Amino acid sequence: MIQFTIIEAVHADLPALGSLLHELFTMESDFEPDAARQDAGLRLILDNPALGRIFVLRAGEAVAGMANVLVTVSTAEGALVLLLEDVIVAGSWRGKGLGARLVNHVLSWARAQGYSRVTLLADRQNASALRFYEKLGFRESAMRVYRKNLS
Repeated sequence: MIQFTIIEAVHADLPALGSLLHELFTMESDFEPDAARQDAGLRLILDNPALGRIFVLRAGEAVAGMANVLVTVSTAEGALVLLLEDVIVAGSWRGKGLGARLVNHVLSWARAQGYSRVTLLADRQNASALRFYEKLGFRESAMRVYRKNLS
């Protein structure tokens, strides 16, 4: 029987995390996979815990999923809050409740750390992801996302 665990990522996980991000960014319409950029972003988080954390879902020794949270300040909340990003379970492990387990672990960790809110962005055309987040208690915001790339 395979044992599933969720722990913080380490540098040795980078190849597996890069593969998961490739899978994720292939599905999302706003992003394209770029191994060098994804590796640089993952390293920034791993090397600077004040920026956030990366959590990995392990199936035995293999990395089967990931999620990261980035720290920011909300003046509306008057507190530190988190942005949840890059939630993905590898295709072969989907449909087994592991994504919910991963996100719930991250939410429990965030509560224990004293964060007051977790926000996420989801591709509006990914109906299954939208249903997934709604089942976990996330609600659509009245805010719209705008982005301007500077490079």
